[in-house]
Amino acid sequence: MDIKVRELTKKDYTDLKKSMQEAYDLEDVDVWTRKNIVDLIDIFPEGQLCVEVNNSVVACALSIIVNSKKINIYDSYYKIIDDGKFTKHDVDGDILYGIEVFVHPKYRELRLGRRLYDARKELCEEMNLKSIVAGGRIPNYHKYAEKMSTRQYIEKVRRKEIYDPTLTFQLANDFHVKKILKNYLPNDEESLEFATLLEWNNIYYDADSRSISPAKQTIRLGLIQWQMRSFDTMQAFYDQVEFFVDSVSDYGTDFILFPEFFNTPLMSPFNDLPEREAMIKLAGNTKEIISKIQTFAVSYNVNIIAGSMPLWENEKLYNVSYLCHRSGKLDSYKKVHITPNEMRYYGMVGGNEVKVFDTDCGKVGLLICYDVEFPELSRILADQGMQILFVPFMTDTQNGYMRVRYCAQARAIENECYVAIAGSVGNLPRVNNMDIQYSQSAVFTPSDFAFPNNAIKAEATPNTEMVLIADVDLYALRDLHEYGTVKTMKDRRKDLYDVKLLK
Repeated sequence: MDIKVRELTKKDYTDLKKSMQEAYDLEDVDVWTRKNIVDLIDIFPEGQLCVEVNNSVVACALSIIVNSKKINIYDSYYKIIDDGKFTKHDVDGDILYGIEVFVHPKYRELRLGRRLYDARKELCEEMNLKSIVAGGRIPNYHKYAEKMSTRQYIEKVRRKEIYDPTLTFQLANDFHVKKILKNYLPNDEESLEFATLLEWNNIYYDADSRSISPAKQTIRLGLIQWQMRSFDTMQAFYDQVEFFVDSVSDYGTDFILFPEFFNTPLMSPFNDLPEREAMIKLAGNTKEIISKIQTFAVSYNVNIIAGSMPLWENEKLYNVSYLCHRSGKLDSYKKVHITPNEMRYYGMVGGNEVKVFDTDCGKVGLLICYDVEFPELSRILADQGMQILFVPFMTDTQNGYMRVRYCAQARAIENECYVAIAGSVGNLPRVNNMDIQYSQSAVFTPSDFAFPNNAIKAEATPNTEMVLIADVDLYALRDLHEYGTVKTMKDRRKDLYDVKLLK
């Protein structure tokens, strides 16, 4: 058996008519006239699809493009197709409107309808259309109309308590019911003239572009596993930072991540002071350091997460991470959850803002070390569209590191995102309370077939200064959200619980 999915041609009409009549159990009736088919092919050839089996057309899917801003997609079927004139077709529209799907009864066991639906989805993605919309009959509804409303019927079909040949098929192909339509097809006695308006959303749609998928798909991350060392001058520190930025950016990275408090070697001149006073002195360098790293971000064309640094602001001491965009823009995030150590030695306080940042490579979130051990923060970021979570950290022992690592892995799985963590290694004998470091930087992924079996994209050698380069696929996340083995973000019981910011 030779099966092909292809565009319909005008020469196919004879086969098409035979299959139509068999599909609708009608004789000598042109469900679609030759003129209808010719007109559709003339105005939108890509949208008229068929399945050819052994050189004969046995299934077909017809469609037009409509503009959701100009027409009412809730109109009746005949208004949408304008009684076969197709005047609502708009090449500049944003929705692929399905006006017909049928399969010759002899070939229905081959699941040709699914092939046509898959081809439609590919067309929708290729044309960068927002969605596929179609009206769907509910032909078994007449059997249950005396017992339940249309809404109850649809819900039972969704739960697979009732089988409906049209709606069950549509739901199995990832369509969802957008609205119940009345008087959709006059004289449809099986559906009692009710129908569902069904929609499939194109997760790759970009409203700002008419071309397919203009945003980057693969994002390259560069993680710096930073060796703590003494610096005699600020310039020596800058030279070390620039060395890594230069080296990693040569690989075409989109983001570089430094660890938490990676600038603490600069505290050594203040070692005679109490820890809090020494940290406040270090905070005096933060503005200058960030300005320098911003220059590196622009000159090396890479987004840099400058680990974290102390900030003295309004008589309060914060632990702050800075996102230096390669465009020159600067964003910052204040660590929300302060560790007992930070509170005891430095008197630090937590920030109160949790938000994602828009970058030229998608939406990213920042959390600092201890923050990742609180799942609520990551969930709030995920609800805001976060795709990559960056976590600069600093841990002195292996058990402290394992808390950060395992929590970061959990955040990647439960929020269907990537999580990159970077820490420091070595020791600082001349800086109080920064004695030793333990780190193994890594990039974690969700756990599903499109990702590594162990949900670890890449990891560094423990306790060795090095860089880690890893590519992450943002489209794989979009697929996961819609078609994953499980859908943790969609399957939450929001009727029972929710996570939200109070401010």
